[in-house]
Amino acid sequence: MRRTAVHSSPVHGRGVFALTPITAGEVLFEYKGALLSWKEAQRRYERSAAEDGHTFFFDLGDGRMIDGGQGGNSARWVNHSCAPNCETEQKGSRVYFYALRDINPGEELFIDYRLFVEGRRTRALKKLYQCRCGSRQCRGTMLAPPDH
Repeated sequence: MRRTAVHSSPVHGRGVFALTPITAGEVLFEYKGALLSWKEAQRRYERSAAEDGHTFFFDLGDGRMIDGGQGGNSARWVNHSCAPNCETEQKGSRVYFYALRDINPGEELFIDYRLFVEGRRTRALKKLYQCRCGSRQCRGTMLAPPDH
């Protein structure tokens, strides 16, 4: 029985939605895709026609990325929220999504992207990574807070 489905999101593009009740702490899925170096991910991004700032790359923090756009699964469609109902946990080169709280059928699944970018946080950069989550806790950006 499928527990999630991908369809249009009111937040951004496509999103992942619960089809069945999900219990807090439950593992939902693994982020799948091709494992590549940061350098190769950069090359692929530059050659792609991706919307600015939009990729399916998941940074493993060790110079490697998972490219969910190649061999990926529905996890690549999980959108950002400043008030997420899911979180990721990395185990080696694998990344798992799990529920932070009970999730009802029909709810969209979200993680807090907390993206890191190099350089100054210009107005253009902030606009590029503007948050559309609409939560009361919204910090206005998908970027990690400056103090992290």
